[in-house]
Amino acid sequence: MASFEELYRAHMKPVFRYTFQCVGRRDVAEDITSEVFLLLFRNLEGLDHNQLPGWLFTVAKNRARDYWRHQQVEQRYAENAAMVPAANPQPPLERMLIESAVLKPIHRVCLSLRYLYGMTLEEIARQTGLSELQVKGHLQYARQLLRNQHVKVTK
Repeated sequence: MASFEELYRAHMKPVFRYTFQCVGRRDVAEDITSEVFLLLFRNLEGLDHNQLPGWLFTVAKNRARDYWRHQQVEQRYAENAAMVPAANPQPPLERMLIESAVLKPIHRVCLSLRYLYGMTLEEIARQTGLSELQVKGHLQYARQLLRNQHVKVTK
């Protein structure tokens, strides 16, 4: 049985090229490739090494699909946000969420649904089409981005 390092060296470039073809962005392809090999590392003992290349490309394809699903959710939100009239002055939290340059649309959606509308993780997941784990991750990351932004502003 080959070591993880040998498998990584043998399969990393083809998996990256395939992923890059799927998503068209180098940074995203690098992230997906990292996720593929992290999953390989975690499941190395239970895999049939004769089927390894197919397994790697299947995982890469599924991660690329996840990426495109997230892009669709963000695009839907951006379109819906553009249709909302801005006649009333916004409360401070809502204004901060809209004006923050560090947040992506998906972060704004999750934060707004959670803190402005009081939805649970399950409700947000149903509303956005994400899993509860993904919602939780987006919320944690968005809060960290806002904390970091606040620290930079106050310094």
